[in-house]
This record gives sequence, structure tokens and C-alpha cells, in this order.
Amino acid sequence: MGRILLILAAVVAALFLIGPLVGLFFTLVKWTLVIGAVVLGVMLLTKAVGRT
Repeated sequence: MGRILLILAAVVAALFLIGPLVGLFFTLVKWTLVIGAVVLGVMLLTKAVGRT
């Protein structure tokens, strides 16, 4: 019984530790996509302006 509770406590503690790391990872991915979209938009604008 004690071993099961210890394993359960370890799993809960791991989830508490992994949560912020997953949030940080998705935040980095989000900002990478936003910056990539801005760069792509600027490139398309410069090509359109340069063509006229």
C-alpha cells in the first residue's frame, strides 16, 4: 500500500513539474510561428512593392 501511494505521489509531482515546461514549450512554438508569419508577410510585401 505504501509503495502504491509513493508511486502515485511521484506521478503527481512529475505532472506538476512537467506542466510549466509544456506551457513554456508551447509559448516558444507560438512565438516562433508569429515571428515566422511576420517575416513571411514582410517578404511578400517587399516582393509586391518591388514588382510595381
